[in-house]
Amino acid sequence: MSTATLAVNTGTFDYLCNFVREKSAIVLEPSKAYLVESRLNPVARDNGLSSLDELVAALKKPGSRELSRQVIDAMTTNESSFFRDLQPFEALKTVIIPELMEKRAKERTLNIWSNACSSGQEVYSIAMLLRESFPALGGWKVRLVASDLSTAILKKAQEGIFNQTEVNRGLPMPMLLKYFTKSGLQWQIKEDVRKSIEFREVNLIESWPPTLPTMDIVFLRNVLIYFSPETKTTILNKVHRMLRPDGCLFLGGAETTMNLDTKFLRSAVGKTTCYRPG
Repeated sequence: MSTATLAVNTGTFDYLCNFVREKSAIVLEPSKAYLVESRLNPVARDNGLSSLDELVAALKKPGSRELSRQVIDAMTTNESSFFRDLQPFEALKTVIIPELMEKRAKERTLNIWSNACSSGQEVYSIAMLLRESFPALGGWKVRLVASDLSTAILKKAQEGIFNQTEVNRGLPMPMLLKYFTKSGLQWQIKEDVRKSIEFREVNLIESWPPTLPTMDIVFLRNVLIYFSPETKTTILNKVHRMLRPDGCLFLGGAETTMNLDTKFLRSAVGKTTCYRPG
């Protein structure tokens, strides 16, 4: 069987684009044909298929659920780093968390959701920030939820194992030494931090688990850029319904609710922006 990358024909590309969009709402433009080939040819080979045409034929057969999952996992972009863009985390530390702690002083609960958490750097950054800056939360009921569409990347996130390049990206050395254990060439975040986080498989365009609590803070960063305007609006309105009235939503630096039919109000917090329920 040849392992050379095979050019994808129009019919096969169109089917795969529609398949990925139906399952994940990710929009693949014609210019992304190279991405489809580079990510899905290995999936085809791993399943004993010699081409993307054969992959499509296999996806059309009954009982292709596991193959479908592999395709969606492969087409999901998983880019992350610790304390990415920094300013949202500074806003949490200096403004958002102190405000919420004052407002929630009687009930002593705090719920934070990291959507599209990828390999976990974002939610682990939040967990370490809470420990470093707000030790009083140790006596609170704090729920940190991290979710992603990809089961493979969720498994990596839950294991909390990172290579040297990954920990070098944004993680301060004192936090690395305090919260991680070195094993050979890799670093694993300590068990108590890992166990403080609920990892959930959530597809943003499908029904969300009814067991998710109402949230105080939602991170939905650098994921809306892959969706159509209609899908963005749908997702944002679902987030709006899950946020408490005084909660906040963080989007990626290149993302906004502007020109979308949502009820969020833009709010400047320090050197960054968050979105409040309107």
